[in-house]
Amino acid sequence: METIKNDEELKAHLMMAHPEFRMFFEQHHEFELRLNDLEAKAHLNDDEQMEEVRLKKLKLHSKDRMLEIMSRYRMEHVPV
Repeated sequence: METIKNDEELKAHLMMAHPEFRMFFEQHHEFELRLNDLEAKAHLNDDEQMEEVRLKKLKLHSKDRMLEIMSRYRMEHVPV
């Protein structure tokens, strides 16, 4: 059985082996890109400010789900 030593190795493994993790990872990345576009603007109008808040919440949700999957994987694959 493969031993996963750190978070980066676990993420790489889950990206290949866990479609749900991959989906949340890709969403998180997309939200980050969209937030970067907004943050690059000198001033945000009201709609853009609301979009920024919405994207931050969605990005956090994606990260929470990835961490949940990582935690569950670790618990299920503890070496005996």
